[in-house]
Amino acid sequence: MKVWSPDIPKISQEVHFDNRKFYCFEARPNDVYSMFSQSVKRNPDKEALIVGDYRLTWKELEDWVLRVASGLKILGIKSGDRIALLLSNGIEFVVTTFAASTLGIIIVPISTREKQPGIAFVLNQCGANTIVFDAALRDKLPDLHDIPKMKHQIVVGAISDINSFETLLNSTRLEMVEAINEEDVSAILYTSGTTGKPKGAILTHLNIIHSAMHYVHLMKLRDDDRLLGSVPFSHVTGLVALLMTMVRCGGCLIVMEHFKASTFLKIASDEKMTHTLMVPAMYSLCLIQDYLEVYNLTKWRVGVYGGAPMPASVIQSIAEKLPNLVLINAYGATETTSPATLVPPGETENYPTSIGKVVQCGEIIIMDENGNEKPIGESGEICIKGPMVAKGYWEDPAATAENFSNGYWHSGDIGSVDENGYYYIHDRSKDMINRGGYKIYSIEVENVIHLHPAVLEVAVIGRACPVLGERVHAVVYTVEGQQVSSSELAQLCAEQLADNKVPESFTFLKIPLPRNANGKILKRDLNNLLKVQEVK
Repeated sequence: MKVWSPDIPKISQEVHFDNRKFYCFEARPNDVYSMFSQSVKRNPDKEALIVGDYRLTWKELEDWVLRVASGLKILGIKSGDRIALLLSNGIEFVVTTFAASTLGIIIVPISTREKQPGIAFVLNQCGANTIVFDAALRDKLPDLHDIPKMKHQIVVGAISDINSFETLLNSTRLEMVEAINEEDVSAILYTSGTTGKPKGAILTHLNIIHSAMHYVHLMKLRDDDRLLGSVPFSHVTGLVALLMTMVRCGGCLIVMEHFKASTFLKIASDEKMTHTLMVPAMYSLCLIQDYLEVYNLTKWRVGVYGGAPMPASVIQSIAEKLPNLVLINAYGATETTSPATLVPPGETENYPTSIGKVVQCGEIIIMDENGNEKPIGESGEICIKGPMVAKGYWEDPAATAENFSNGYWHSGDIGSVDENGYYYIHDRSKDMINRGGYKIYSIEVENVIHLHPAVLEVAVIGRACPVLGERVHAVVYTVEGQQVSSSELAQLCAEQLADNKVPESFTFLKIPLPRNANGKILKRDLNNLLKVQEVK
């Protein structure tokens, strides 16, 4: 059962992506740049983007985009090429993203927290021929001579021997944009893999357009909304829920490079923020030291959260301090181009543990191990279908076949649906840690720790945290007669992994890790063992 307000645009079934049939919005932009261009035409002189001291109107932002697009074309970068973005949140990321969309170039955002091995893997796996990066991040780059298809480096900042972003910006405006098919790839976003190697989720223009439209219509966003965001644009939430959503509604995006509660609330007050999207941990930090009572937040009307449940105590505290604010829980993943479900506005307090109803064009079934749909109220795997679901994984047919079937993406989350169409998550079938909204596959961390010669067995698990939801914890069993310290293992991980994946604590066991009859480590038993140790 899925009932949304009648003012949402009309939908009908269509066929896309090799005979997948699903619902689509009948009236929609054809591609990402068309969506951008529509907002330019509607609101040319309104503020579109604020980053630090920079304040650009839609018309000014378009000028930057078309100049950089012309510069990319002069370099010979063409439709279908992959351009990697190793950039923090800023004007350069926004401009390059939409400049690429004018030419049919595929963007490949990379987290600035990633380390050299991870960056090298992404560049090689996607076949990027161009990278745009912050000068401050140059030391993170692998030897680009080892990236066979790499041709162009573009730096934001001062490095004399490399093409600069400023040079692109000085180009004359692009006269004509490329013709784009809505099923063409717009972005490749890498997500951790169950084998330890990241998988590149293929996001098409059709995917992104529908996700942006879902957010705008279900949250009733308008062109006078002002969104303040600090979630990295390299993450699907930052790219789609923040950037693309504000482009769709034609409002103003105020960008923070990093989140700090007091700074966030000061900017929110000064800029008259109306809307934001954060993980629950960020809302919790805003409640500390009574920050909410210091600033004028009367314009703040929509607060979306996702990535983890919001504690009931936090929901209640925010409702008391900000009675005009509507909290909305959203659930999605990189493979669903962000939202798959949302709690309808005004219903969060009535359904505090629910992830909401499926989005307008989406379909969800709760599936058992044999692929059969489970009845209402019974638990099974959450499987998602719709125009926002990725085509698959870039150059990875095995992973695509494993995770996508009959048009559905298999989430790995165990959940159920009630008689009113509200969905709930009960567990995860995939071995994953949710740290502040970031999904971390345990095996990726375990593979690095196993590199140490003193480590015989290791299991990486999530430990409960009231702020982040879970923190990364490693349980280690060493080779007899050998020792290793937690600081050594943390340093090893820090050299290979993004900082949010590095274990924050370690437990060293004197006995082998518990396993079942098939030899699989019993991580639930480990969690119970650690709880007993804490009680002692």
